[in-house]
Amino acid sequence: MTLILGRKRGMTQFFLADGTLVGVTVVEAGPCVVAQVRTKANDGYDAVQLGFEDKPDRLVAKPQLGQFKKINVAPKRFLREERCATPAKLSVGDVIKCDIFKEGDVVDVIGTTKGRGFAGTIKRHGFNRGPETHGSMNVRAPGSIASRRIGKLPKGKRMGGHYGVDRCTQKNLKVVRVDVERNLLFVEGSVPGHNDGFVMVQTAKTARKAKA
Repeated sequence: MTLILGRKRGMTQFFLADGTLVGVTVVEAGPCVVAQVRTKANDGYDAVQLGFEDKPDRLVAKPQLGQFKKINVAPKRFLREERCATPAKLSVGDVIKCDIFKEGDVVDVIGTTKGRGFAGTIKRHGFNRGPETHGSMNVRAPGSIASRRIGKLPKGKRMGGHYGVDRCTQKNLKVVRVDVERNLLFVEGSVPGHNDGFVMVQTAKTARKAKA
């Protein structure tokens, strides 16, 4: 497996072996249970479905609850699939722990960014403000949004609106430490989302280039 589910627990500092101080994000990764194994014969593709964190039966839809009872697995709050190039060697009920990663591995962390509500163009897109003197009436306003030639608002125009709560991938983060006993991964750098938010940690798809 190259994927594990977990929760972001916050940030702290960590001293490397050479004494360098780095900022790290603590991710509670796993244990994850294999909830379903998909095959080309039945589903048209090979994949493994992972589940993380138990969920009370009263909060689970009846069809989904029946699916979990059928495989003798407690209902899970966070479910995600990982596609496989070849048929998976795992079976339903197997447990995936954070020891699938080791120190020095490069990973991608996927999370949901913090919600910031309605934001203007300066906060949302990084626009510059206008002058505050000489009678300027356009300090934080977006300015002209269309042209006389086309006579309508072009698609994709950057304007104020809902900001945040988007899927975001932080790429090529180095695993500084793996604590198997407490199911913790210490990842160098920042991770999208708020504390206790769900995240996915997977092997990096575009690894860092070696320094000359």
